Order: sequence, then C-alpha cells, then structure tokens
Amino acid sequence: MQTLPIKISDETLRDGEQQVGIFFSYPIKHKLAHLIAQTGIDGLAIMPSVCEQEAELVKSLVSEGWDGLITADTMMGKQYIDRAKECGVKRLILFHAVSDRLLFLRNPQVRVASEFQDKTIDDDISSQIINKIRQDALDVIVENLHYATKVAGLRVDFAAEDASRADFDFLVQCIRSCSPYIEHFLLCDTVGVLTPEKSYIWVNDLLQSTADVALGVHYHNDMGLALENTLQSLMAGATLVSGTFCGLGERAGNVAIEQVLNGLRVRFGIEVEGIDYDAIAAVTNYIEQMGIRPAAPYSQTAQRHESGIHVNSLLRDPKSYAIFPYNKIDVVFGKWSGVSNFQYLFEKQLHNPQPRKQYEKMRSVIKSLATEKERYFTAQEVLELWEDGIFE
Repeated sequence: MQTLPIKISDETLRDGEQQVGIFFSYPIKHKLAHLIAQTGIDGLAIMPSVCEQEAELVKSLVSEGWDGLITADTMMGKQYIDRAKECGVKRLILFHAVSDRLLFLRNPQVRVASEFQDKTIDDDISSQIINKIRQDALDVIVENLHYATKVAGLRVDFAAEDASRADFDFLVQCIRSCSPYIEHFLLCDTVGVLTPEKSYIWVNDLLQSTADVALGVHYHNDMGLALENTLQSLMAGATLVSGTFCGLGERAGNVAIEQVLNGLRVRFGIEVEGIDYDAIAAVTNYIEQMGIRPAAPYSQTAQRHESGIHVNSLLRDPKSYAIFPYNKIDVVFGKWSGVSNFQYLFEKQLHNPQPRKQYEKMRSVIKSLATEKERYFTAQEVLELWEDGIFE
C-alpha cells in the first residue's frame, strides 16, 4: 500500500468542544488527549487563552513530555502569543479572517465609522475600502507571524479563516506574504460552502499560483461535503488535514479524521505515514460512549452558536456564519461565549440594550458557571439568572 507524508492536525479538544452541548471535563480532555496522541497524529490543538482550565491542561500535557505535539490555537496579538509560550508550547496555529465579508465586519476603522453602521460587504462598498481592509489585515497577520517566529521563537502554522469565500488574488497574496514565517498555510472552509469539484480546482490553482508553500485544509460539514472536499483537496496536493475525531464541531461539525484516514486507505490505497490505525478506534469509541455526535448537515440544530467570535460577526451580518437563510440562528451561552452573545440576546432578540459592563459581568459569570456545572445555558436560562440577580 502506498504511503504519503500527509500531516494530521487534531482539533477535537478545541473546535470539537465548541459544538453546542459538548463540555469535556478536565479529566475527559486529559484522557482524550492521550488517546489521540497514541494515534500518531502530527499536532493536537488546544486554545489556552479561552480560560485558565485550558491553560492548565496545556501546561500539564507539556510537562508530561508532549511539548512537541501540543499546538496552541492562538488569536492575533502579542499577549496571546506570549501566553501560549508561557504554557510551554513550541507550536502555534495563528488564525485570522481573510474573506472580505469578515474583514469588513472586524476592521477597527470600519467598525467605528458612522457611514458603515448597519452595512455589510453586500452593500455598495468602494474598492478603495476593500483594498484598505485587506491591507490592514495583511499587516496584522505578518506582524504577528514575525513576532511569533522571530521574537518568540515558535513554530507556526497560519489558519486563513473563511478562505473559501476570500478573493482568490488576495488569498494568493496572503500565502506569499506568510510563506517566510510558516510551516503550513491552512485553507479554512469555515462555513462549509465548498463542493468537491471546486475544492480540487481551488487547491490546484493555489498551488500553481504560489511556490514552496505547504497547504493544509480545515473544512466544515454544513452541506455534508467536508469529507469529499478534503479527499479531493489532498488529491490536488494539500499536505495537511485539520479535523476532529467523530466530526465534532460547530454547527454541523468538522471533517472526521477517522473518515479521512480510512477514506484514503480504502478508496485510494494510501496510508498516512506515522499513523497507528489500530489506535483510532479507542478514540472514536470513547467519544461515542459519551453519546456525542455532530449535528446533521442542514438541520436547525446545526444553527446553534456559542463561540463569542462568531456571534460578534452575526450581530452585524447574518451571512457571516450562517449560510442557510431559512434557518433561525440560535445563540447559547457557555465557556466559549463572549460579550457578543449577551449583546445578541438583549439587543437583537429582546430589544432591551444593556451597558457593556453588564454584558462583561454576564460573560464572566456564565464562563464560571459553565465550567463549574460542565454545561451551556439557553437564552431562557440566562434570562432567569438575570431575573434572579445572579449577574449583579
């Protein structure tokens, strides 16, 4: 059987746990980390900046000798890079949006400009503004990649959020600008809009338009196509797959690592170097025994959102993280939530705005409660807590 040096990067303990309804306790995450490590994957990603418990998990695994495996998913910002390094990791995945839709929503100048209030990229936005937000993003990305690699001395992959909806030429520019600093450039189909035919052509064209850059793929399953999209991207020349075991993840989940590995094996006669295929079942069985599975593609269940980063964008643009206009967005509250979750509830749904300090207090309380009780909270439960004075 043919073997290929494809890298497998696991996101079960980060992106997987962001699936609404999942809460892995510290002991469960610790055991899962060990089971996943035994499969021979190349990287195991955790996000230490989410809360102190995540940081402690990273430190614990590093102290056990897994410092070469543990990778810290890290937001842009020297403080986040420094915090990850303080946990003992040697590798980061730095992420930043690259699509015009998300860049327009997140650009600091655009956010405060009165003429852009209540507007999205679908409105009449000038090419001058679009070019400006692209350059601003590229400047931030390169600055942080330089700091992480040249100053902090870390190995880095870059995850291009919403790459599948990015302008092709700008994406090529991003890859070329990042290449001096990174080991892999991860193409993220963040909202699951790719098709198998497009995936192959897209990755092939990007490889033809860039040089000496290893491309990875991180695909979501909103339309039920993440597996085939991933396989076609590998056939086109991608050399890294980022996914989760059992396909756990936000909305309809990520590509399932075990399906990719076995799909390559059965359909194409390809085994991935370094993978212990016999160890995969221990991971998937452990997850299945907990009764956990991703939401079905296209389902209303797959429209629930807990991540504060995502809800922040949904506040201004429903198309930012929801591609099915006939489904209702459902925001819940937990460890991964931010101020935006509460802002969405009180301003979008209840039309009863609260001071930002109140939202910040709510976020802190909910994060603590979610960690303590190992669960998330519905909007109705948050309102009951509010009425009971828990947030005062």
